[in-house]
Amino acid sequence: MSVKGKKVLHMDRNSYYGGESASITPLEDLFKRFSLPGSPPESMGKGRDWNVDLIPKFLMANGNTFNQFGICNNVVPRVNVKKGQLVRMLLITQVTRYLDFKVIEGSFVYKKGSIYKVPSTETEALASSLMGLFEKRRFRKFLVFVANFDENDPKTMEGVDPKKTTMRDVYKKFDLGQDVIDFTGHALALYRTDDYLDQPCIETINRIKLYSESLARYGKSPYLYPLYGLGELPQGFARLSAIYGGTYMLNKPIEEIVMENGKVVGVKSEGEIARCKQLICDPSYIMDRANKVGQVIRMICIMNHPIKNTGDANSCQIIIPQNQVNRKHDIYVCMISYAHNVAAQGKYIAIVSTTVETSDPEKEIKPALDLLEPVVQKFVSISDLYAPTDVGAESQIFISRSYDATTHFETTCDDIKDIYRRMTGTEFDFAEMERKKNDIFGDAADQ
Repeated sequence: MSVKGKKVLHMDRNSYYGGESASITPLEDLFKRFSLPGSPPESMGKGRDWNVDLIPKFLMANGNTFNQFGICNNVVPRVNVKKGQLVRMLLITQVTRYLDFKVIEGSFVYKKGSIYKVPSTETEALASSLMGLFEKRRFRKFLVFVANFDENDPKTMEGVDPKKTTMRDVYKKFDLGQDVIDFTGHALALYRTDDYLDQPCIETINRIKLYSESLARYGKSPYLYPLYGLGELPQGFARLSAIYGGTYMLNKPIEEIVMENGKVVGVKSEGEIARCKQLICDPSYIMDRANKVGQVIRMICIMNHPIKNTGDANSCQIIIPQNQVNRKHDIYVCMISYAHNVAAQGKYIAIVSTTVETSDPEKEIKPALDLLEPVVQKFVSISDLYAPTDVGAESQIFISRSYDATTHFETTCDDIKDIYRRMTGTEFDFAEMERKKNDIFGDAADQ
């Protein structure tokens, strides 16, 4: 909004950037936040060596990222592929100039108590121990079909109508079994539930293409993660906003949202009123205009070792598909480590998350915890999920949704685009923003 010429005042009741998804440092502050007695043991190293994300999420990479992001330890051929949504937003806004990224070393899927590398190419499909011989051949044919699929070229469709044929019918066409459907829908297409099965297949095909092509670009996984943690992201946007006249205030308590005739006109803080025409906020600032829609459990686990059966990866994602553990929602494991400057030397941080379904949330994530043992220290949180009941048409108050359990930013970006549409009355147009980039940034866009 600052780049678009709007006057932006960003107020935060917290003393740190990032709100609900902040990176906490030093480690002593994490112990205090979770009301744990005493201080971290000396074996955990210096407190300042830790930057622990409360809600860790990975960025889906793209083929041009190598040139425009600061990416460490990456020597692979350049391939032109699609971008994940947040990567596109970062590139458009040039926030990447403030950040350095590292590739996540592996993406895994859970099946019957064990984890396997997610196969997303023909070669990997044939080599994977996740499937039997005949299943491998069928899955390989499916991947070739997806890779060649072009909704503008009927020859590539093999009788599939991208806007009418359901994904369930596409799986039937290739005679894929339930286990393969599970990891395809949840570990490649990154769906949280199985609702997608009865929807038109084009969205799923495009999601699998994005995953496979991003993986082709990086080799180890299609995901990126910023050095020093996700707390660097809001700081990067705050710096960018400041360049274009935006003001960022931390430690600013919000006393009142000032309304006149049903429309927001300002925000009161410490006796002063900042006038505004539009207001964007998370649900915690205006609870009477949001509804609770669920809960998420997250457990931060500090470990002295990488996760077993990941090839000693310093970072990885594990998805436990819902059907594998008789649930309605997937369980996610996101692991980073000292290699990302978020933990002391030789230490690893794994965060388990899922949507709560029962009255015993910790028992729900046991399949994931079994993969991590032994764990040195656990920090458990159960957060309510909220969605806005007011879309902002009259009030001009635009409320975001709470962060879900996923370990990627794609759903969060959908929410950003939804807020943009509600605020401006137009869709967020990546292509238009990319065309404007050079006009906005001048020579900086090419650096």
